[in-house]
Amino acid sequence: MSGEYFIHDSAIVDEGANIGKGTKIWHFCHVMSNAQIGENCVLGQNVFISGKAKIGNNVRIQNNVSVYDMVTIEDNVFCGPSMVFTNVINPRAEIRRDIDEYSPTLIREGATIGANATVICGHNVGRYAFVGAGAVVTKDVPDYALVYGNATRIAGWMCECGEKLIFSHGNPVDDDGFAECHNCKKKYEKKDSHVKRID
Repeated sequence: MSGEYFIHDSAIVDEGANIGKGTKIWHFCHVMSNAQIGENCVLGQNVFISGKAKIGNNVRIQNNVSVYDMVTIEDNVFCGPSMVFTNVINPRAEIRRDIDEYSPTLIREGATIGANATVICGHNVGRYAFVGAGAVVTKDVPDYALVYGNATRIAGWMCECGEKLIFSHGNPVDDDGFAECHNCKKKYEKKDSHVKRID
């Protein structure tokens, strides 16, 4: 469709979809009209993007992921293979839900969602949070949190570079304090279950 991005011959991109420069859309994908996809994204095999989905720049969506209406994915997010989004909290086959009944989901900048994880609609996944493979997200995930399980629980905190952070001395999940990433040396402060990067 354009020399500015790549669409595999087997993919279907409906007229009116907005696709950024450098984006690659691979085998058997379907992008609906009015979908918004930023620059330098990669959509793996069999990805579906709904018409009211919004995807930022440099997003990686692996095989077999569907991004439904009212899901917003910010820049630099990684969605692992076969992870699941939803947008209706109480679906019934015989009842059609209007879009004003959908629950929005926001995946913040830099977050990672592992393979086969499920994000129940109406929740936010924080900046640079890390959702483990197979996890079920049933509540908001704080910035930099490492969560896994069904339902998820906070099991630690993650650096922007993807390494686990250790705060001060003591319990790495609950104790307040400061941490320096052993890999990239970025520094963080944790207070009352909130983590922020400090320079």
